[in-house]
This record gives sequence, C-alpha cells and structure tokens, in this order.
Amino acid sequence: MEGMTENGRAASRTAVLVCQGRAAANGRAGTERFADPVALGLLHPEERTVVEQVRAGTAPEGWQARTGYESVRACAEIAVPRTVAVDEAVRKALHGRENGQLVILGAGLDTRAWRLAALAQAEVWEVDHPASQQDKRTRLAAAEAEPVAREVHFTAVDFATDDLATALDAAGHDPAAPTTWLWEGVVPYLTRQQVRATLAALAARTAPGSTLVLNYQSPSAKASAGRLLTRLLGNSATAGEPWRSLWKPDRMAALLAEHGLRVTSDHDLLTLAQDLGTATRSRSSLRTGRVAVATGSVHLK
Repeated sequence: MEGMTENGRAASRTAVLVCQGRAAANGRAGTERFADPVALGLLHPEERTVVEQVRAGTAPEGWQARTGYESVRACAEIAVPRTVAVDEAVRKALHGRENGQLVILGAGLDTRAWRLAALAQAEVWEVDHPASQQDKRTRLAAAEAEPVAREVHFTAVDFATDDLATALDAAGHDPAAPTTWLWEGVVPYLTRQQVRATLAALAARTAPGSTLVLNYQSPSAKASAGRLLTRLLGNSATAGEPWRSLWKPDRMAALLAEHGLRVTSDHDLLTLAQDLGTATRSRSSLRTGRVAVATGSVHLK
C-alpha cells in the first residue's frame, strides 16, 4: 500500500521497511536486550506477509519477491544492534530525570513512546514530515496503540520549508531544560548542508546536560553498490529515497564539536552485533552503520 501523501510527497517507505525489520526480529533476535512488540501492529496486512516469511525462514520464489524478503531479513539484522544501542543510550540519558524531554527527529514508525518504560515520566516530541506523520497516526489508531510515555507531541515539520525551532516552540518544547535528542535512520538521506542546518537548529535548543543519540552511515563502496543494486532490482521501499551524505567518524565528531556537542561514544553496528551475539550476515551494512552519543555542555545562542 502506498503511503499517504501531503503536498505531493508520499509517506516514507523506508520507515515501513525498518518497522518490518524490527517486527521480523522481535522474539527471534537471539538476545534478550532487543524487543519490539509494537512494530507488527503498525504494519498493514500486505506488509506483514514478508515479515512472517522472514520469521519462518521461508524465502519466496521469484527474484522480486526474493529481493523484498532479503531486504527485510537484512534490515532485521541491522535493526537489532541499532535499536539496542539507541534504547540503552536513551535510558541512560533520561535516568533520574523527572519530566524528561525526548525529541525524535525523523520519527518514522519509531515505537519507543509506546514500548520503552524509561519514557513513563517523559514528554516525547515526534518530529517528521506531515505525510509520514499522518500515515503513522492512522496506523497507530488502527492498532489501538496506547503510549507508555507521559505525553507524545506529534510535531509536523517539512525541513524543506518549515523552521524546526518554531515548530518545537508551538508544540511546547522547553529549550532551557535538558533534552535527549534522537536522530536515527535519517542522516544518510540528507545532504551535508541539511545535516549542518539541522544540527545548528538543534544546538540552539540544547541546554547543558542534554544528549544527542545519533545514527549515521560511514562511507563504503561495497555497501553503496549493494544498495544501488537492490534499488535497480525493484525494491520500491527505497527507490525514491537515496543516500545523500556519508560521514567518517572523525568528521562527524568535528561537526558535532562545532555545535557544542562532545562525542562520548561512537560504535559501528557490526561490533555491537558481535557483542550481542546476533546475526551478522549483512556485514557491510553493519560495519558502516554507526551509533554515536554526544553530550551538550554549552547552550549556544
């Protein structure tokens, strides 16, 4: 099913693929540190078919169906270490904070506000394009999902035309209080200029004691070639959403430092997966995917 549209733009299909990956891995990840019981409920019936195939290990016949199957299988491998790393970083950042603030940039079909107990006392701002956000709200209503977070603010932002600060002000975000920022699965789809602009807007609202949890991709000719091949073979989930920027860890650390954010950890997903003892067949994608954590010590004006 195609995503809903707003101003001519469709809801993100990559968000659906990532949700399928988490649904496929739930209960079968090989580690008790991963769980996403909400993901499956957000998928339409036709989107669940390939998830059940991956869970059963029954690959379909036909190259196009097999391509979709392999995409979800690989996404499940990537989703496990990435989700564990992000979940644990968010828990640590919010630990001991009453009325904590979590802002999720490019929220997609993120399920944390509906499953992460650490958010029980937190307010969550889900920032995303209006089309993707409307699609998610429709899916949540159909699933009758209730958030575990104290409050969820759906904050529609088209980064091509809207101002992030204005949208967050209107949604009640307090820039003077520490914020946990989560930026997962978005950076590769932005140009370097868009990444810098978003970080500048974020830094202007980052009080001392804030944390940024960032997922990004480092350069790899093999991974990029594999992604291009998958798109050429007809994987509609990512055909219209190409990667636009890849970052080496030292360049990312330098960029964050320019905006008052100091990197405290930065690990590739392959290392994280090996530490968890989970599947690592998709080694190129795991090796290039990274999760970094940075803290804000200076409130930039």
